[in-house]
Amino acid sequence: MTEEERAEIELLVGIMPRRVAEAVRAKGFDGLIEVVLDLGRPPTARYQREEAPLDESEVTDLEIGQVVAQVSEFGEDNRAGIPRTLHRISAIRNRKGHIVGLTCRVGRSVSGSGHIMRDLIEAGRSVLLLGRPGVGKTTMLRDVARLLADELSKRVVIVDTSNEIGGDGDIPHRGIGRARRMQVPSPHRQHEVMIEAVENHTPEVVVIDEIGTAEEAEAARTIAERGVQLIGTAHGTTLSNLMQNPTLSDLIGGIESVTLSDEEARRRGTQKTVLERRAPPTFDVLIEIQSFDRLAIHDDVAATVDSLLRGYEVEAEVRVIGDGGQIATVERVPLRTTPQEPLEARPQVERRRTLAAAPGGPEKRVLPFGISRTHLERAIMETRSAARIVDSVREADAVLTLRPYYRRRSGPLKQAEERGIPIYVLRNNTSEQMERQLLA
Repeated sequence: MTEEERAEIELLVGIMPRRVAEAVRAKGFDGLIEVVLDLGRPPTARYQREEAPLDESEVTDLEIGQVVAQVSEFGEDNRAGIPRTLHRISAIRNRKGHIVGLTCRVGRSVSGSGHIMRDLIEAGRSVLLLGRPGVGKTTMLRDVARLLADELSKRVVIVDTSNEIGGDGDIPHRGIGRARRMQVPSPHRQHEVMIEAVENHTPEVVVIDEIGTAEEAEAARTIAERGVQLIGTAHGTTLSNLMQNPTLSDLIGGIESVTLSDEEARRRGTQKTVLERRAPPTFDVLIEIQSFDRLAIHDDVAATVDSLLRGYEVEAEVRVIGDGGQIATVERVPLRTTPQEPLEARPQVERRRTLAAAPGGPEKRVLPFGISRTHLERAIMETRSAARIVDSVREADAVLTLRPYYRRRSGPLKQAEERGIPIYVLRNNTSEQMERQLLA
């Protein structure tokens, strides 16, 4: 850690109660993610690999008040900051609106973190970043904005709803380079500011953090249709998650149910009612941030979504950043148009290729584990299968699950194997996949 980075973290630690600040300094700043101060509980520091108590004494109302007094005013989203830094202080309130808890999160500007996707953004393609909270979406987004503005000389406007990208205060943090930043008066008005940015400031690129509502998804589509490059993040961890999100699926083209003619259904070898992509995706490329140094890239969102909806297996390009900062592609497999087949079960389990072969008479009792119950109900209705969903292994004739759960073989899957109940593994959590399994 450089002295500059240490000095910036010290600005956050310096607003904390003295005993907490001293404990954090003694523990060290390396890997520090956030400090949690909850009324009536001991203060805690969260690091990348551990959670460490800082003191045995409970946090008092006075100590929380001391921290609140040193930061900017909390907005509607209960977030505040320290001017010209990237740190974020988030509040928990009681029913009366009084602050009873604080999460003091360390904000870091990591120059060079956006280079792993430089070829994609340099080509002018719109990129959507997904990932779990804390994985580094905003950090990467910030450096991409700097890279576009400083190294590629683009006109970049950041729509900064919670001041997380450009930092708190009216003067943005140096981490965004020459990119311009528009603050948002209220989180509910983010979609309005997105459109305003395009209409008033002639950007070549618009950068948005946390697209989370239908209005924001619609605004993103409007911007893309005007020929402006979009770089953004959304709530979700994988492309499959986004496809199942009715609010945000429009970012990848939207999903709708389509009734095919008899001839088309026969040609495709599918049911008459199928799911299809409704429109061109707003974003050309989707990146799943698996960890700060590992990305899974879907470089053709339209083709990937279409393949998933048809039940085909898709593979992403996986890029990693090595210890020396080198970027390597560890896996690059083209889309494969092979319909999914169930994995073979363990030797002690009776192997069956189809759910139709499950025991139990005319009506098959199916236990869904780790898959959408709603999707399975829809698949049973669409295929008119003689199947019924049950809630326990004891009642089941068969179990449907996904690969990640099958690999772990915990809970109900382990019980099913012990009882000799067939387990069928789907590649994707979609109704199309379930219909194929029910009809196979």
